[in-house]
Amino acid sequence: MGPREPPQAGDSRYTYFDHEADVGLIGRGASLEAAFEAAARGLFALMVDVAAVQPRQHVAFTFQESDPELALVEWLNRLLAEARTRRLVFGRFQLRRHGERWEGEAWGEPWRPGLEPGVEVKGATLTMLAVRQDAQGWEARCVVDV
Repeated sequence: MGPREPPQAGDSRYTYFDHEADVGLIGRGASLEAAFEAAARGLFALMVDVAAVQPRQHVAFTFQESDPELALVEWLNRLLAEARTRRLVFGRFQLRRHGERWEGEAWGEPWRPGLEPGVEVKGATLTMLAVRQDAQGWEARCVVDV
């Protein structure tokens, strides 16, 4: 599948920014965890209409990371790995942080007719990686390799 424009953001918690060959992803939320969850939703929205994904299967995992920026990349790449390994697509996400320990969950279903594949996302990168808080809340951004 050749490159195509990312879908229009239908959820104000995540947006995209221009990048030469890949896609810049921004997740926003009232908390750090909510911004990461929004980034995950935006990541999977590149691949499928996440609103059409049914929460039929649940995946849970933990990881250790003290740096919030590196935790964003770990979170997104772990979700992609879980989806690929299990042949699932996710549409709902939850993340909790306990110091350096992160507990992630995702709900989704196997690919099926009616779930039209979008852009293939290979992984989250360190390019333009930033996690910051401002008066509006948290913002988590990185470039994803498509």
